[in-house]
Amino acid sequence: MPTFDPQTSSPPLRVFDCVRALAFIGDLSMGQPTDHSLRTGWLAERLAHAAGLDAWACDTVREVSLLRWSGCTANAAGFADVFGDDIAIRLAMLEGRSGWAERLEASGGAGAVMLPLAQIHCEVSGEVARMLGLSSVTETALRHIFETWDGAGLPGRVARERVPMPVFVVALAGDLEIFGRTYGIEQALGLIGQRSGARYPARLVETAARQAAGWLAELERASLTDFDAALMTSDMEQTTSAELIADVIDLKLPWMTGFSRTVASTAAACCARLTPDKAAHARVYRAGLLHGIGRAAVPNSVWNMATPLPASAWEKVRLVPYWTARAGKQTGALGEAAELASYAYEREDGSGYFRGASGQALTLEARVLAASVAWVALRSARPWRAALGADAAAQMLRYEVAAGRLSDDIVDALVTEEAPVVRRPLRYARGGQHGPQLSPREIDVLRVISRGASNKEAARELTMSPSTVRTHVENVFRKLECSTRAAATLKASAMGLL
Repeated sequence: MPTFDPQTSSPPLRVFDCVRALAFIGDLSMGQPTDHSLRTGWLAERLAHAAGLDAWACDTVREVSLLRWSGCTANAAGFADVFGDDIAIRLAMLEGRSGWAERLEASGGAGAVMLPLAQIHCEVSGEVARMLGLSSVTETALRHIFETWDGAGLPGRVARERVPMPVFVVALAGDLEIFGRTYGIEQALGLIGQRSGARYPARLVETAARQAAGWLAELERASLTDFDAALMTSDMEQTTSAELIADVIDLKLPWMTGFSRTVASTAAACCARLTPDKAAHARVYRAGLLHGIGRAAVPNSVWNMATPLPASAWEKVRLVPYWTARAGKQTGALGEAAELASYAYEREDGSGYFRGASGQALTLEARVLAASVAWVALRSARPWRAALGADAAAQMLRYEVAAGRLSDDIVDALVTEEAPVVRRPLRYARGGQHGPQLSPREIDVLRVISRGASNKEAARELTMSPSTVRTHVENVFRKLECSTRAAATLKASAMGLL
């Protein structure tokens, strides 16, 4: 049987391109324009230089600007549980809209609600930096990204010089980008002035105020090429792999843990049965990893519906591949893969989305990806149904073939021989190869809780006592050096366990 080995066949990826993809996902998650993080980084780089930060600190500012929202998919479920719409509430928070603070207090206040959400975000963001081989200084800044000058921030409530200065530079630059775009320069400076000495140090506000108008005017003339030149660092010139992007995508919905990797392996194996073109195998594998980028733009409340989607929700879902295509426009070497990934929901009769492409407009790789996404989805549990067995899922795909929506030969290649799911471990660029070893039972528990199960639910599924599950969870956290389930899930995914 032809096989595809991502370890040897998938081309290396520059860290900078991976970071830009993660920035794109973060911007969607926060309800921001998809160049928000790039623009923030450009402003932060200007502010860092004006404030007299040294070269190492300026590099940290660049990296933190692009990765500060990399933990947003990890706590999306928590935001949705508390506020309903995880994207709308974060947009309101960033823009300082009236009403969101009242909703927060009604839900139990910052300590009860925001602290655990901040812990998840910061732990995952820091872990992302470590996986990418960025400096320990960048990792530390990301783990403190919501701290404030006056010590009222989260998660550690540390203050002043105990917080890395790049945290304050990026926070101010982000506020300047959002407020300037939303309210204009005069009101933006007023809002930033109100936060002087609290959110960030007064001297930094004074530096920004003197040059903000000129920076914002120059920013409007900046291109993607300008952003690349301003934001690249030597550490981001190193290489990594695209699996991390898939794992971050899947963190948004616990029940999708491992989905993107499974799609990628399945599609590559299917493609290998249909053509000897190894470049095609690699393209469809990477497209499978990236095909869910656009899911970040849709609130979790939509994905978690157990009933048919209303028209308004369905329109948001139809735009998922559109946003994936847009990601390809600003992610460098990932552009080709993102473009192919955006065909994941097209159908041969033109009934798919977002383009409604059909017939000859769909390449073999696009048709393989679309069928593979459908095959893996049918065999995965969803809030509205249980996972289907192989026979039932194959029957569903045969129905799609009969209706003219999927290709007969591709479905044959998918269902006649089970594709091995290849879990390519992510090589940790700093701090070891693949992390610590977990026992088989610890892996069993982690797999269940990574899908959103409580300890009691895991105990029922695994026929254990809740106390035994709790002990395994504690051991997993200790071995993986984390304190949240999202971070444990990300680390275990990187180790190829989920």
